[in-house]
Formats: sequence, C-alpha cells, structure tokens
Amino acid sequence: MKKITAIFAFLLTLSTTSSFAQTEKKTLDNIGNASNQAEFTFEKDEYAFGTITQGQTVSYDFTFTNTGNEPLIITNAQASCGCTVPQWPKEPIMKGQSGTIKVTFNSTGKLGVQDRTVTITSNAKQNPMVLHLKGTVDKPVEQPAAQPTK
Repeated sequence: MKKITAIFAFLLTLSTTSSFAQTEKKTLDNIGNASNQAEFTFEKDEYAFGTITQGQTVSYDFTFTNTGNEPLIITNAQASCGCTVPQWPKEPIMKGQSGTIKVTFNSTGKLGVQDRTVTITSNAKQNPMVLHLKGTVDKPVEQPAAQPTK
C-alpha cells in the first residue's frame, strides 16, 4: 500500500510540474510576440559614401522613427572597427518620435573596399539592428617633388 501511495505522489508531482512548464512556455511566447514593443523604422540602414582619399573622414546621420507602441531605448552602439565611431541618443525615443545615430568613419590607414558596421542594441523588436557604412578608400595622390628654379 505504501508503494502505491508513493507512486501516486510521484505521478502527481510529475504531472503538476509538467503543466507548470507548459504554462510558462506559453507566457514567454506571448511576451516575445507582443505588439506593444518599440520598433525601429530607418530611412536607410546602409550609406554608400562612394570613393574617398585615405585620411579623409566621412560622417552620416542614420535617421529613424520609433513606430512601435513603447519608448525606444538604445542601450549600446558597437562599431566593427576602432576607425568607426557611433553616437546615439541616450534618452528614450517616444512612440512616433524620431532620432539619429551619427556614424563617423576615419579612413586613416585603410585602403580598398570598406564595409563598416554598427550594431545597435535596444529594446526594439529588431534587436540587434545593424547599420552599414560602405565605400572605397583610395591612396592619396603623390605630389611630384618640387624642382629647383633656375
């Protein structure tokens, strides 16, 4: 009889734990799919700066709007290289409001095709968000040596 009681208690505990696990999963799924999150809508998520000469600096303002239903909070903006510096708003961007993320690329020591990225971490649906700054860096034109005048 004690064996039957122990087995019954074990099965009851197992079924209760199983039903709680299923309830928790459903709750987490609903949170992940909530329509009340912040949301980025960028005018452009890629900027092509064309061809520049080595040593030049290029900046671009990536403009976005919070089209979600909650305040948008950007917690970090991480560049792919030390040659690229992002500046982002530290205050929350309210629903319907716009902001800019300024990205500056310094081409000193760089040559050829460039694709610099900035990874934006936030509370938005699209997390993380990646912005691109693309172009080509050419060698500086060498000036001919000055000739002495006669």
